[in-house]
Amino acid sequence: MREYRKPNLKAPRYRSKCFDVLNKSFYDEYRELNPKYAHLANKQIKAIIKNINGKIRDYVIDDRNGIELPEQLGYIFIGSCPKPKKENPNYHLSEKLKVVIQHRNWESDQYLAKIFYTNSAIKYQFQFSNLWGFSPVRQFSRAVAKSYPENYNKYLVVDDFKMINNIFKKTSDKLIEKDIQKEVLKTYNEFDL
Repeated sequence: MREYRKPNLKAPRYRSKCFDVLNKSFYDEYRELNPKYAHLANKQIKAIIKNINGKIRDYVIDDRNGIELPEQLGYIFIGSCPKPKKENPNYHLSEKLKVVIQHRNWESDQYLAKIFYTNSAIKYQFQFSNLWGFSPVRQFSRAVAKSYPENYNKYLVVDDFKMINNIFKKTSDKLIEKDIQKEVLKTYNEFDL
């Protein structure tokens, strides 16, 4: 065990610039494209967007296979990943015991939750799709962190060095097969040959 050295909390930090998409130009452009919603105030439009994003977040957390975003922008799902190979110190406990203590994730059998976004498995590719990225907001990350230890078994296991879109295609193919089997079983009658 090595001795824990407390980080300098007053050291200079780098913060990336945050760009807010919901600004005046967005609202003006939205009203031009959708004149029937021109009567809505900026706060109402923002509340609608927040509500839809919350429903997407809740659905991704509840459903094992995630969700396909509107306009075929891609898929978001939660995956279970093996424990990291690099150090993941528990700062609070390490400072208390003065020795470096690693997070072990005992409540989830040492698996970690990660929020995945992929747009390579969609039916119609769009221009510059490889430049798209996804970073969850704080509410999304915290909701996943809260619900994951209780239901970590239901999420897809994503191993290192495997293509995410292949895993996603395999599970969606299995679901389609199950749906077809259910439909066949509904109409199946063993006495009607």
